[in-house]
Amino acid sequence: MKTAKRIAMVLSLLMLLSMAFTGCGETALTKVKVAEVTHSVFYAPQYVAITEGFFQEEGLEVELINGQGADKTMTALLSNHAT
Repeated sequence: MKTAKRIAMVLSLLMLLSMAFTGCGETALTKVKVAEVTHSVFYAPQYVAITEGFFQEEGLEVELINGQGADKTMTALLSNHAT
């Protein structure tokens, strides 16, 4: 019975260690173009996230494009110039 407990302890320890080191590797950033209709205070959280590097921490490289109006922003989206 002691052997089973010892095996269970070792397996538990290995599982905990594997979870601790998951995601530690360097990965390439995913490039994303984001089109905004116009500069606005409503986009403040997005500006802060870009400036403070929160998107990079999550593996995203965000390029912010000002669409200069709803019609031009929609055109950029439909022509795959923005996502």
